[in-house]
Amino acid sequence: QGHLSRFLAFGLGLSVTAVEGDGRLAGMAERFDRELLRELGKMGVPEKEGPPQRRQNPSRRHPPSPLTPRGPRHVAGRLDPGAPWGEFLLPPDPPGPGPAARNPLGGPGGSEGGARVLVTGLHACGDLSPALLRHFARSPAMAAVASVACCYMKLSAPPELPGCPPGYPMSAWVAGLPGHQLSYRAREAACHALEEYAGRLDGESSCLRAHCYRAVLETLIRAADPSKKHPGVQTVKKAHALSFSQYARLGLPRVGLDPAAIPLDSVAVEAMLDQQHKVVAFFSLTLLLAPLVETLILLDRLLYLREQGGCRGGSGEGATALPVPTLPLPVGFQCALVPLFDPRFSPRNVVLVAARMPLDTVLSGLDEDSSEDEDT
Repeated sequence: QGHLSRFLAFGLGLSVTAVEGDGRLAGMAERFDRELLRELGKMGVPEKEGPPQRRQNPSRRHPPSPLTPRGPRHVAGRLDPGAPWGEFLLPPDPPGPGPAARNPLGGPGGSEGGARVLVTGLHACGDLSPALLRHFARSPAMAAVASVACCYMKLSAPPELPGCPPGYPMSAWVAGLPGHQLSYRAREAACHALEEYAGRLDGESSCLRAHCYRAVLETLIRAADPSKKHPGVQTVKKAHALSFSQYARLGLPRVGLDPAAIPLDSVAVEAMLDQQHKVVAFFSLTLLLAPLVETLILLDRLLYLREQGGCRGGSGEGATALPVPTLPLPVGFQCALVPLFDPRFSPRNVVLVAARMPLDTVLSGLDEDSSEDEDT
């Protein structure tokens, strides 16, 4: 719904084009922009035309300046990971009300204004993050990319989509490792919030009951329909405050099953619910290994960028420290994995940054911000 693009445009004064795969969400984002512009108008801030003025050297020590009264541009379209960089948009799904959008990288220099662009994806789901990196690697219009991923379980892997580049592995180095394959369960576990779960364990939270509920529900779903191997049961709000029967009656219809056709109060169900401590122990062991899986996925993406292209003006040394045995690494693009924000705020907090120029200046700026946070 355009929250990141709204902050970048109104809050930082940047020229922003936001690409949204759902035409309805793109329309909602435009509506929110108009509401914010109306509020700014009430405050006496006139709407500006023309390119926005970037703020110079913003510092966290000083109060922010007023919002810039110029919103982002919203484009309804999906990224095609296999298309050339100048043709990377597919029609939105579902389509929006207006005509098909022009490709924002379709200008003579790549972007419509001829300038190079920074492409960013905050929690870009599944294969969308690899698609952004592949477009960066082959698009001279993209000066840099900043990618924060999520939903690793939705990554495609060979041989799921024959003829299409997989979401994992991306790099030739990882693809050549014996046993590099990651199961759906391993990738799904890497998406959980380790810090939040540790807090629940310390406090013996009643929310832990929800894990047992979900395990029992999935057992019942597979018994009723063995084809539902990974049922997409969405989160049931305040599940820990419900009885299991109440929880199951909300969850079963979401996977197309009739709760009345499944015994929810049987002796077998009660026996499974009595094993909550085992479910919690198993889930805890899973989360201990989850950071290893996420690290492998992120390093695979970094190695892919190191295997591609090249960086003008940089040797490739010192961009980031990689715990892999095959050195020296190919120069490729300058790239780094940066833990940018507190994982308690969002567990997917590592940003993959890559550029066609050396990253020293950018990363030194992040160091300055970190030192300011420590001082305050």
